[in-house]
Amino acid sequence: MKKQSKVPKPNKILKIIGGIIIFFTLPTLLFFAFMYIKYDEDLPIGEQGQAADQLATQMLDVLNHDAYKTTDYIEFTFKKRHHFKWFKAGNTCEVYWKNIKVELDLVNHNNSHVYISEEKYIGNETIDYIKKAVDLFNNDTFWLVAPYKVFDPGVERRLIKTEDNKDALLVTYTNGGSTPGDSYLWHFDDKGKPKSYQMWVDILPIDGLEASWSDWSTTDTGAQLPSFHKLLFMGLEIDDVKTGPVFD
Repeated sequence: MKKQSKVPKPNKILKIIGGIIIFFTLPTLLFFAFMYIKYDEDLPIGEQGQAADQLATQMLDVLNHDAYKTTDYIEFTFKKRHHFKWFKAGNTCEVYWKNIKVELDLVNHNNSHVYISEEKYIGNETIDYIKKAVDLFNNDTFWLVAPYKVFDPGVERRLIKTEDNKDALLVTYTNGGSTPGDSYLWHFDDKGKPKSYQMWVDILPIDGLEASWSDWSTTDTGAQLPSFHKLLFMGLEIDDVKTGPVFD
């Protein structure tokens, strides 16, 4: 007599599936729990006023803010994925990723133009491409020029005393950008130059994660811009940085 193959019962199948899910997710959950316990911090409470503003001004002076203000054109590549040609004076930026280019109007996004494989695109996804370009611009340029934005409209500055009794600058963006309400705590080296910041931002599940701001380069216009950030085990590269006047 032919022996019939044994078919697993539904309950056993569910147990197998559950075991597979646990096998793959449990290490992730344990790792996240470890990271959360190790790094999560409450947003510090500081004081607004003259002392905080003086610390912010000192940071700008160390970075040669005047050179940055006279830098009208900035080109760079972020994480080898997104490329930008930012015309500061004209409030426009060309944003590139994959085979897509968006000529972004930073004042009126509706005036932006989308190109796919160098052909102008006016299809149904035009608004989506423009929105993505805006989000990329807000995020990636922040990793390049964040110190120079501490006196932007809607920004609150607070002086924080760290555990080792050093001055740190808490900066909160109450409006603007893609994620208003985010806060950053700047830490400085002995010369008053930014060396890192901690982040309290919506897109990160752990509050107070720290990223380095120690790899500085002086550009052709004299503006100081970072070339690399370290965030936990990740590196955020900023390549092909070029600065200069607006191209005619």
